Amino acid sequence: MKVLVTGAAGFIGFHLIKSLLDYNYNVVGIDNINDYYDVSLKNERLKVLREHPKKNLFKFIKLDLADRKVISALFTDNNFDIVIHLGAQAGVRYSIENPNAYIDSNVVGFVNILEGCRQTKVKHLLYASSSSVYGMNTKQPFSTSDCVDYPISLYAATKKSNELMAHTYSHLYDIPTTGLRFFTVYGPYGRPDMAYFSFTKKILAGDEIDVFNNGKMQRDFTYIDDIIEGIVRLIGKVPTHQSSSTSNATAPYKIYNIGNNQPVTLRRFINAIEVACDTKAKENLLPMQPGDVPITYADVDELINDIDFKPETSIEDGIYMFVRWYRKYYLDEQ
Repeated sequence: MKVLVTGAAGFIGFHLIKSLLDYNYNVVGIDNINDYYDVSLKNERLKVLREHPKKNLFKFIKLDLADRKVISALFTDNNFDIVIHLGAQAGVRYSIENPNAYIDSNVVGFVNILEGCRQTKVKHLLYASSSSVYGMNTKQPFSTSDCVDYPISLYAATKKSNELMAHTYSHLYDIPTTGLRFFTVYGPYGRPDMAYFSFTKKILAGDEIDVFNNGKMQRDFTYIDDIIEGIVRLIGKVPTHQSSSTSNATAPYKIYNIGNNQPVTLRRFINAIEVACDTKAKENLLPMQPGDVPITYADVDELINDIDFKPETSIEDGIYMFVRWYRKYYLDEQ
Protein backbone atom coordinates (compact mmCIF):
# COMPACT_ATOMS: atom_id res chain seq x y z
CA MET A 1 0.00 0.00 0.00
CA LYS A 2 1.15 3.52 -0.75
CA VAL A 3 0.92 5.93 2.18
CA LEU A 4 1.30 9.70 2.39
CA VAL A 5 2.57 11.01 5.73
CA THR A 6 2.49 14.77 6.20
CA GLY A 7 4.76 16.30 8.80
CA ALA A 8 7.40 13.70 7.92
CA ALA A 9 10.24 15.60 9.62
CA GLY A 10 8.15 16.15 12.74
CA PHE A 11 8.35 14.15 15.96
CA ILE A 12 5.37 11.84 15.44
CA GLY A 13 5.72 11.70 11.65
CA PHE A 14 9.34 10.56 11.90
CA HIS A 15 8.55 7.72 14.30
CA LEU A 16 5.49 6.70 12.29
CA ILE A 17 7.43 6.46 9.02
CA LYS A 18 10.08 4.30 10.69
CA SER A 19 7.34 1.92 11.79
CA LEU A 20 5.58 1.93 8.41
CA LEU A 21 8.84 1.07 6.66
CA ASP A 22 9.32 -1.82 9.08
CA TYR A 23 5.90 -3.07 7.94
CA ASN A 24 6.89 -2.70 4.24
CA TYR A 25 4.59 0.20 3.39
CA ASN A 26 5.61 2.45 0.50
CA VAL A 27 5.79 5.90 2.09
CA VAL A 28 5.91 9.40 0.67
CA GLY A 29 6.68 11.95 3.36
CA ILE A 30 6.20 15.70 3.03
CA ASP A 31 7.22 18.59 5.26
CA ASN A 32 8.02 22.29 4.82
CA ILE A 33 10.85 22.12 7.41
CA ASN A 34 9.80 25.40 9.03
CA ASP A 35 11.90 26.98 11.75
CA TYR A 36 9.34 26.88 14.58
CA TYR A 37 12.01 24.86 16.39
CA ASP A 38 15.54 23.60 15.64
CA VAL A 39 15.71 22.72 11.94
CA SER A 40 18.81 20.59 12.50
CA LEU A 41 16.74 18.17 14.60
CA LYS A 42 14.22 17.86 11.77
CA ASN A 43 17.03 17.21 9.32
CA GLU A 44 18.50 14.60 11.65
CA ARG A 45 15.17 12.76 11.72
CA LEU A 46 15.12 12.74 7.91
CA LYS A 47 18.71 11.51 7.88
CA VAL A 48 17.71 8.55 10.05
CA LEU A 49 14.84 7.75 7.68
CA ARG A 50 17.10 7.95 4.64
CA GLU A 51 19.44 5.44 6.32
CA HIS A 52 16.64 3.03 7.24
CA PRO A 53 17.26 -0.58 6.07
CA LYS A 54 14.18 -0.22 3.86
CA LYS A 55 14.96 3.30 2.67
CA ASN A 56 14.09 2.27 -0.88
CA LEU A 57 10.43 2.34 0.22
CA PHE A 58 10.67 5.98 1.37
CA LYS A 59 10.56 9.21 -0.61
CA PHE A 60 10.70 12.68 0.94
CA ILE A 61 9.39 15.84 -0.72
CA LYS A 62 9.79 19.30 0.76
CA LEU A 63 6.63 21.32 0.23
CA ASP A 64 4.07 23.49 2.00
CA LEU A 65 0.61 22.20 2.90
CA ALA A 66 -0.89 25.62 2.14
CA ASP A 67 0.25 25.44 -1.52
CA ARG A 68 -2.97 24.22 -3.11
CA LYS A 69 -1.64 23.54 -6.61
CA VAL A 70 1.39 21.61 -5.40
CA ILE A 71 -0.68 19.47 -3.00
CA SER A 72 -3.21 18.74 -5.75
CA ALA A 73 -0.44 17.63 -8.09
CA LEU A 74 1.09 15.47 -5.33
CA PHE A 75 -2.14 13.51 -4.98
CA THR A 76 -2.71 13.24 -8.73
CA ASP A 77 0.83 11.97 -9.35
CA ASN A 78 0.91 9.36 -6.58
CA ASN A 79 -2.53 7.78 -6.16
CA PHE A 80 -2.19 7.18 -2.41
CA ASP A 81 -4.15 4.40 -0.71
CA ILE A 82 -3.80 5.86 2.78
CA VAL A 83 -3.14 9.40 4.01
CA ILE A 84 -1.90 10.07 7.54
CA HIS A 85 -2.02 13.80 8.11
CA LEU A 86 0.26 14.86 10.97
CA GLY A 87 1.63 18.08 9.50
CA ALA A 88 0.49 21.19 11.36
CA GLN A 89 1.71 24.27 13.12
CA ALA A 90 2.11 22.98 16.66
CA GLY A 91 2.12 24.68 20.04
CA VAL A 92 -0.64 26.16 22.18
CA ARG A 93 1.17 29.28 23.39
CA TYR A 94 2.72 30.11 20.01
CA SER A 95 -0.80 30.29 18.55
CA ILE A 96 -1.39 33.34 20.74
CA GLU A 97 1.69 35.04 19.27
CA ASN A 98 1.36 34.03 15.62
CA PRO A 99 -2.23 33.15 14.69
CA ASN A 100 -1.77 33.40 10.92
CA ALA A 101 0.68 30.49 10.89
CA TYR A 102 -2.06 28.28 12.36
CA ILE A 103 -4.69 29.30 9.83
CA ASP A 104 -2.33 28.74 6.88
CA SER A 105 -1.06 25.34 8.01
CA ASN A 106 -3.85 23.86 10.11
CA VAL A 107 -6.93 25.12 8.28
CA VAL A 108 -5.93 25.92 4.68
CA GLY A 109 -3.47 23.02 4.67
CA PHE A 110 -6.09 20.58 5.91
CA VAL A 111 -8.62 21.66 3.27
CA ASN A 112 -5.97 20.98 0.64
CA ILE A 113 -5.42 17.49 2.06
CA LEU A 114 -9.16 16.82 2.09
CA GLU A 115 -9.47 17.98 -1.51
CA GLY A 116 -6.61 15.71 -2.53
CA CYS A 117 -8.34 12.77 -0.85
CA ARG A 118 -11.61 13.61 -2.59
CA GLN A 119 -10.06 13.99 -6.03
CA THR A 120 -8.14 10.69 -5.88
CA LYS A 121 -10.58 8.58 -3.83
CA VAL A 122 -8.19 7.82 -0.96
CA LYS A 123 -9.30 4.71 0.94
CA HIS A 124 -8.68 6.07 4.47
CA LEU A 125 -7.61 9.44 5.87
CA LEU A 126 -6.22 9.48 9.41
CA TYR A 127 -5.40 12.90 10.86
CA ALA A 128 -3.99 14.35 14.06
CA SER A 129 -6.35 16.19 16.33
CA SER A 130 -5.48 17.06 19.93
CA SER A 131 -6.61 16.74 23.53
CA SER A 132 -6.62 20.56 23.52
CA VAL A 133 -10.07 20.46 21.85
CA TYR A 134 -11.54 19.59 25.27
CA GLY A 135 -10.62 23.07 26.52
CA MET A 136 -11.42 23.52 30.18
CA ASN A 137 -14.03 20.75 30.35
CA THR A 138 -14.45 19.63 33.95
CA LYS A 139 -15.77 16.11 33.35
CA GLN A 140 -13.01 13.50 33.61
CA PRO A 141 -11.84 11.48 31.83
CA PHE A 142 -12.31 13.26 28.52
CA SER A 143 -14.52 11.25 26.20
CA THR A 144 -14.96 11.65 22.44
CA SER A 145 -18.70 12.03 23.12
CA ASP A 146 -18.08 15.15 25.25
CA CYS A 147 -18.92 18.64 24.01
CA VAL A 148 -15.84 20.32 22.55
CA ASP A 149 -17.38 23.63 21.50
CA TYR A 150 -15.33 25.90 23.76
CA PRO A 151 -11.63 25.91 22.77
CA ILE A 152 -9.37 28.24 24.76
CA SER A 153 -6.56 28.61 22.21
CA LEU A 154 -6.46 29.16 18.47
CA TYR A 155 -4.46 25.93 18.14
CA ALA A 156 -7.34 24.02 19.75
CA ALA A 157 -9.85 25.84 17.54
CA THR A 158 -7.96 24.79 14.39
CA LYS A 159 -7.91 21.17 15.53
CA LYS A 160 -11.64 21.25 16.23
CA SER A 161 -12.18 22.79 12.79
CA ASN A 162 -10.25 19.86 11.27
CA GLU A 163 -12.68 17.42 12.85
CA LEU A 164 -15.66 19.39 11.52
CA MET A 165 -14.22 19.61 8.01
CA ALA A 166 -13.37 15.91 8.03
CA HIS A 167 -16.95 15.06 8.95
CA THR A 168 -18.25 17.24 6.14
CA TYR A 169 -16.05 15.53 3.55
CA SER A 170 -16.90 12.10 4.95
CA HIS A 171 -20.60 12.87 4.67
CA LEU A 172 -20.54 14.55 1.26
CA TYR A 173 -17.93 12.46 -0.53
CA ASP A 174 -17.89 9.17 1.35
CA ILE A 175 -14.23 9.56 2.40
CA PRO A 176 -13.48 7.42 5.49
CA THR A 177 -11.79 9.69 8.05
CA THR A 178 -10.34 8.92 11.49
CA GLY A 179 -9.40 11.74 13.85
CA LEU A 180 -6.78 11.07 16.53
CA ARG A 181 -6.87 13.19 19.68
CA PHE A 182 -3.33 12.86 21.00
CA PHE A 183 -2.57 13.46 24.66
CA THR A 184 0.83 15.07 25.48
CA VAL A 185 3.16 12.94 23.37
CA TYR A 186 6.79 12.57 24.47
CA GLY A 187 9.90 10.50 23.75
CA PRO A 188 13.24 10.39 21.87
CA TYR A 189 13.64 12.91 19.03
CA GLY A 190 10.84 14.93 20.64
CA ARG A 191 10.05 18.60 20.19
CA PRO A 192 12.37 21.06 21.95
CA ASP A 193 9.44 23.35 22.79
CA MET A 194 7.86 20.69 25.02
CA ALA A 195 8.29 20.84 28.79
CA TYR A 196 9.99 17.46 29.21
CA PHE A 197 12.65 18.48 26.66
CA SER A 198 13.39 21.91 28.14
CA PHE A 199 13.27 20.54 31.70
CA THR A 200 15.82 17.85 30.85
CA LYS A 201 18.10 20.38 29.15
CA LYS A 202 17.96 22.80 32.08
CA ILE A 203 18.24 20.20 34.85
CA LEU A 204 21.34 18.68 33.25
CA ALA A 205 22.82 22.17 32.82
CA GLY A 206 22.03 23.16 36.42
CA ASP A 207 19.60 25.88 35.30
CA GLU A 208 16.30 26.79 36.93
CA ILE A 209 13.05 25.41 35.50
CA ASP A 210 9.68 27.21 35.50
CA VAL A 211 7.05 25.12 37.29
CA PHE A 212 3.55 26.37 36.55
CA ASN A 213 0.59 25.98 38.91
CA ASN A 214 3.01 24.78 41.64
CA GLY A 215 3.35 21.44 39.87
CA LYS A 216 -0.30 20.55 40.44
CA MET A 217 -1.30 20.28 36.78
CA GLN A 218 -1.98 16.78 35.50
CA ARG A 219 -1.34 15.44 32.03
CA ASP A 220 -2.03 12.17 30.29
CA PHE A 221 1.57 11.79 29.10
CA THR A 222 1.70 9.32 26.20
CA TYR A 223 4.95 7.71 25.11
CA ILE A 224 5.68 7.95 21.40
CA ASP A 225 5.81 4.17 20.79
CA ASP A 226 2.26 3.87 22.17
CA ILE A 227 1.05 6.63 19.87
CA ILE A 228 2.61 4.92 16.84
CA GLU A 229 1.18 1.52 17.76
CA GLY A 230 -2.27 3.06 17.97
CA ILE A 231 -1.96 4.78 14.58
CA VAL A 232 -0.64 1.69 12.80
CA ARG A 233 -3.42 -0.50 14.19
CA LEU A 234 -6.05 2.05 13.13
CA ILE A 235 -4.88 2.14 9.50
CA GLY A 236 -6.88 -1.00 8.77
CA LYS A 237 -9.82 0.03 10.97
CA VAL A 238 -11.68 1.94 8.27
CA PRO A 239 -14.77 3.75 9.61
CA THR A 240 -18.19 2.76 8.35
CA HIS A 241 -21.26 4.94 8.02
CA GLN A 242 -22.70 6.04 11.34
CA SER A 243 -24.78 8.87 12.72
CA SER A 244 -24.89 10.51 16.11
CA SER A 245 -27.78 10.38 18.56
CA THR A 246 -28.67 13.97 17.64
CA SER A 247 -28.22 13.96 13.85
CA ASN A 248 -29.29 11.98 10.81
CA ALA A 249 -26.14 12.98 8.90
CA THR A 250 -24.33 9.70 8.37
CA ALA A 251 -20.64 9.52 7.52
CA PRO A 252 -17.73 7.04 7.57
CA TYR A 253 -16.20 9.11 10.36
CA LYS A 254 -14.59 8.29 13.70
CA ILE A 255 -12.70 10.07 16.49
CA TYR A 256 -10.40 8.36 19.00
CA ASN A 257 -8.50 9.49 22.06
CA ILE A 258 -4.95 8.15 22.19
CA GLY A 259 -3.70 8.74 25.71
CA ASN A 260 -2.19 6.84 28.59
CA ASN A 261 -5.47 6.89 30.56
CA GLN A 262 -3.47 7.64 33.73
CA PRO A 263 -3.01 11.35 34.53
CA VAL A 264 0.39 12.22 35.98
CA THR A 265 1.03 15.29 38.12
CA LEU A 266 3.66 17.75 36.98
CA ARG A 267 5.41 17.00 40.27
CA ARG A 268 5.75 13.27 39.47
CA PHE A 269 6.79 14.17 35.93
CA ILE A 270 9.62 16.39 37.21
CA ASN A 271 10.67 13.72 39.67
CA ALA A 272 10.95 11.18 36.83
CA ILE A 273 13.27 13.55 34.96
CA GLU A 274 15.34 14.16 38.11
CA VAL A 275 15.78 10.42 38.61
CA ALA A 276 16.69 9.82 34.95
CA CYS A 277 19.17 12.72 35.02
CA ASP A 278 20.42 11.84 38.52
CA THR A 279 20.17 15.55 39.30
CA LYS A 280 17.84 17.61 41.51
CA ALA A 281 15.91 20.36 39.73
CA LYS A 282 16.09 24.03 40.70
CA GLU A 283 12.52 25.33 40.52
CA ASN A 284 10.85 28.69 39.88
CA LEU A 285 7.21 28.32 40.93
CA LEU A 286 4.72 30.27 38.78
CA PRO A 287 0.92 30.52 38.29
CA MET A 288 -0.82 28.76 35.41
CA GLN A 289 -0.24 30.26 31.95
CA PRO A 290 -2.99 31.58 29.64
CA GLY A 291 -4.26 28.79 27.39
CA ASP A 292 -3.24 26.00 29.77
CA VAL A 293 -5.71 23.62 31.40
CA PRO A 294 -5.35 21.99 34.85
CA ILE A 295 -5.84 18.38 33.71
CA THR A 296 -6.02 16.24 30.58
CA TYR A 297 -7.12 12.65 30.97
CA ALA A 298 -8.22 10.31 28.16
CA ASP A 299 -11.09 7.86 28.06
CA VAL A 300 -9.68 5.18 25.72
CA ASP A 301 -12.47 2.58 25.93
CA GLU A 302 -13.24 2.86 22.20
CA LEU A 303 -9.57 2.36 21.35
CA ILE A 304 -9.52 -0.82 23.45
CA ASN A 305 -12.82 -2.06 21.99
CA ASP A 306 -11.92 -1.39 18.35
CA ILE A 307 -8.23 -2.33 18.12
CA ASP A 308 -7.55 -4.09 21.44
CA PHE A 309 -4.89 -1.59 22.42
CA LYS A 310 -4.24 0.79 25.29
CA PRO A 311 -1.08 2.89 25.85
CA GLU A 312 0.63 1.65 29.00
CA THR A 313 4.23 2.97 29.10
CA SER A 314 4.83 4.51 32.54
CA ILE A 315 6.15 8.06 32.82
CA GLU A 316 9.25 6.74 34.59
CA ASP A 317 10.09 4.28 31.80
CA GLY A 318 9.30 6.74 29.01
CA ILE A 319 11.28 9.60 30.51
CA TYR A 320 14.24 7.29 31.14
CA MET A 321 14.29 6.39 27.42
CA PHE A 322 14.02 10.04 26.42
CA VAL A 323 16.85 11.17 28.72
CA ARG A 324 19.05 8.34 27.49
CA TRP A 325 18.51 9.55 23.91
CA TYR A 326 19.04 13.19 24.92
CA ARG A 327 22.37 12.46 26.58
CA LYS A 328 23.60 10.55 23.54
CA TYR A 329 22.37 13.05 20.94
CA TYR A 330 23.20 16.35 22.64
CA LEU A 331 25.96 15.45 25.12
CA ASP A 332 27.60 12.67 23.10
CA GLU A 333 27.27 10.24 26.00
CA GLN A 334 27.03 6.52 25.31
